[in-house]
Amino acid sequence: MKKIYSAFAIAALCAVGAGAQSGTTQTKTKVEVKDGKDIKVNGCLASNPAGGYILTNANGNLKYELITNDDLSKHVGHRMEIEGKAADKGDGKVKIESSVESGGSDAKSKTETELKGSDMAGMRYLGVKSVKMISATCD
Repeated sequence: MKKIYSAFAIAALCAVGAGAQSGTTQTKTKVEVKDGKDIKVNGCLASNPAGGYILTNANGNLKYELITNDDLSKHVGHRMEIEGKAADKGDGKVKIESSVESGGSDAKSKTETELKGSDMAGMRYLGVKSVKMISATCD
């Protein structure tokens, strides 16, 4: 988990450095689950304090950190059915690609990080393919 936040922090620092040199900076980050298991899970959708979304059980305990580019904010607090590729422990890997381009110069930087197995520090990730609302509440 710390490695993912480190990758995002590195991307942000690159963006700040490039932004100081010119007025236009574009940062793109792509996160995906590769080689995981296809699964379908139910749970409560919640906002992740670190950004993005998580799926929890009825007690509010984390089931999966969701990897998606979709805006799921309208479903926070709803019971959801989510299909996708799961990566946890030895199954699958999480790949993070960040690129920063500065408009005033030819400066470009790209960072790639790949987490798998013990690198995931016990976190469970789910690359979202589809979402379906089951209930407007998580009761």
